[in-house]
Amino acid sequence: MNAPRSSRRRRPVPPSAGVQHRGEGGCSIGILSRNAALYSTRRLVEAAQAQGHAVRVLDTLACGVSVGGERGALLYGGETLGGLDVVIPRIGASVTGHGLAVVRQLELAGVAVLNGSEAIATSRDKLRCLQRLAGLGLRVPASVLVGPGGDLAAALRRVGGLPAIVKLTRGTQGIGVMLAQSRTELESLLGTMHELGQELLLQAFVAESAGSDVRVLVLDGRAVAAMRRTGRRGEFRSNLHRGGAGECLRALPESYRQAAEQAASGVGLGLAGVDLLEGAEGPLVMEVNSSPGFEGLEKACGVDAAGAIIAHAAALARTRPGARHVATG
Repeated sequence: MNAPRSSRRRRPVPPSAGVQHRGEGGCSIGILSRNAALYSTRRLVEAAQAQGHAVRVLDTLACGVSVGGERGALLYGGETLGGLDVVIPRIGASVTGHGLAVVRQLELAGVAVLNGSEAIATSRDKLRCLQRLAGLGLRVPASVLVGPGGDLAAALRRVGGLPAIVKLTRGTQGIGVMLAQSRTELESLLGTMHELGQELLLQAFVAESAGSDVRVLVLDGRAVAAMRRTGRRGEFRSNLHRGGAGECLRALPESYRQAAEQAASGVGLGLAGVDLLEGAEGPLVMEVNSSPGFEGLEKACGVDAAGAIIAHAAALARTRPGARHVATG
């Protein structure tokens, strides 16, 4: 679940944001984020400082990638960026391409990253992610990629008919997710979005899970917290930032725990928010988020998600001796 968006225009993160000298045995942690004031970013900074680490928030779009010559370089504030032990990417969907280039440069430089570029790329493409999950034997909602020249009747049969969900293949926080109740409505939605050059998925509407889902936070292959998200009255999407409510699931059913952990591992994410639909025959993996917000989970369940993420990031850095103070240029 993602923290609500600020109504104010995002401001670039200053180069010094969040900088603190690390304590003895601490690490130098970078957080890629467009906004240091966002709940999840702020909590990660607080947790890192509390654990004695030096931490720096880096505006993703202010990072430059230089290639060619003897070696590539990651630039920030007009200078080569170095001295990082581990980086936690918090890359928004709108800056995915730029963010992936930055993460790749960090990987090439030997810096530990909590989520790798390939895993992030897979999670951001809904069809690619579903293909990966289905190939691993996980249950996912029936989905069809529909192009302008596709057979709509055949696609509808594949997903169980109307009503049906229409999704952008690249979207987040419920944006670009629509419900079509009739053939006329569906054709209008598809026609409009195709005119705008969008790739679309037609997906089965799971009636028994309408307006709700289960979000599981998975860290290092283990489910650490879960909540049921319920949309406001009349809303089929359950995202908290769209007015939904969250209820902690302290006794997550084993089938849901396994599905969430297998989904995160299958995509290759060390940190993931896995969204599950409560189907009549068990959980269906709807989506895997590589930059999950955790405000709702922390408040509903009373867990220290930020502290757990920072502790894992530091452990990851320590298992990569070559990452300590490796310059990114």
